Amino acid sequence: MSTATQVIVAGGGPVGLMLAAELRLGGAEVTVLEAQPAPAGQSRAPGVYARTVEVWRQRGILDRFPDHRFGRISHFALLPVGLDLGVFGSPEAVLLLPQALVEKTLSAWAEELGARVLRGHTVADLEQDSGGVTVTVRESSGEVRRLRAGYVVGCDGGRSTVRRLAGFDFPGTSSTTEILLADVAGLPADLPALRGRPFPYVRGEHGWLAMSVVTLSEDRPDLVRIIAGEFGRAPARRPAAPAFDEVRRVVHAIAGIDLSGTTPVWLSSFGNGTRQVTRYRRGRVLLAGDAAHVHPPFGGQGLNMGIQDAVNLGWKLAAEVTGRAPAGLLDSYHDERHPVAARVLLNTRAQDALMRGGPETESLRTVVAELLAVPEANRRMSAEISALGVRYDLGGGPLVGSRVPPATVVLADGSTRDTLGLLRDAKGVLLNLAGEPAFGKAAARWGERVDVVEAGAPDGELAAFSALLVRPDGHVAWSAGRGEPADEAGLEAALARWLGPHDG
Repeated sequence: MSTATQVIVAGGGPVGLMLAAELRLGGAEVTVLEAQPAPAGQSRAPGVYARTVEVWRQRGILDRFPDHRFGRISHFALLPVGLDLGVFGSPEAVLLLPQALVEKTLSAWAEELGARVLRGHTVADLEQDSGGVTVTVRESSGEVRRLRAGYVVGCDGGRSTVRRLAGFDFPGTSSTTEILLADVAGLPADLPALRGRPFPYVRGEHGWLAMSVVTLSEDRPDLVRIIAGEFGRAPARRPAAPAFDEVRRVVHAIAGIDLSGTTPVWLSSFGNGTRQVTRYRRGRVLLAGDAAHVHPPFGGQGLNMGIQDAVNLGWKLAAEVTGRAPAGLLDSYHDERHPVAARVLLNTRAQDALMRGGPETESLRTVVAELLAVPEANRRMSAEISALGVRYDLGGGPLVGSRVPPATVVLADGSTRDTLGLLRDAKGVLLNLAGEPAFGKAAARWGERVDVVEAGAPDGELAAFSALLVRPDGHVAWSAGRGEPADEAGLEAALARWLGPHDG
């Protein structure tokens, strides 16, 4: 039996589901294949940072995550100086919610938009040709069938089957240590050894220990997450999760905390291996999230980076399969996202080095902590960890390549809108802040592919601009300074570059 769709997304985790929703917003037919028959209910990532929160505001789904805590402090290598992500003015700098809830919410949203999500479907093989990709799928019942699609995107994690089958190069370094992870019930979060710190952690002679509160659902008590790094611990490739007795021993050795009266709810481990594919696209197969890049989860950047991969790729691939994409649009996914991931791999490698044992590391930690106490250095690293500082190399003027700043603008009828809310339909937006007729006339030639928003200039960063063209992913593609001559030709070139030829 063979069926066809425009895009197959392999992997039904948060990245694959976010991509499926973005593809549907762009008008593409999409089928998600998830090997697990049902969500596991576990949460490797306990929260998301400001840029992911902004993306969910852009799409109008942030309010689907009610009653969850916001914070503003993160860390770099568990140094005693925290990163103040709230310095950028957002009360939503860190959204504390479990990955399981993210997956559940994104799955419901993607299916509402018309994505087909097939659970218990494992990718067994794939073959691509000039016209598309044929995927062999094994269902949980044992039945084998073939699916045909124009493109396949592997969002199937660090051990990606799609990456292997499609022959992507995946260079990097293998793990040199193992770090233990446990979610436990029955442990007070306010332990004496952890009080008075911007985030709870202990560093001692035998290793380091970090803790956080994990909320699985509104009707279940909070758990305490423990992450334990024992100095000198060798890497392990385990067929199953580590034993709780091993976790208890390591935690007691590092911090003197007794876990004997607690109940493990989830046990896992990870290493410090770091790899990235050389290209994010091979013909009609692309990769996103951990399938494209793996690194230790220091700084909590992995899920956020995968979500941003999906938002960057979704509108571009949808334009490709629906025949609206200009030349080179799909390849810009690699050009823009590969350098971002390479930078994250760099900072997680740096954190890995700072978290090792020995007097040399302690000296280095002291120096770096002193640097992060300098406000400008703290702000710069906060922008990097939160992804608010991501700027694609698109050329052009001020703000071009950066995310559009969140701001309130006043429309012609006197009502107000949030700049992020203008992107709910995942279309291009021309924000005409000076009422320049030439800009609106030029954008009108692209019809429904771009929304023209006439608005008064707000205070703050946007006050310096007469107009901005914002891509569907929320990044600025073109800008015009206030008081400058109307650059109609520049606007039309940007519209053609990102949205294709005009309608006539």
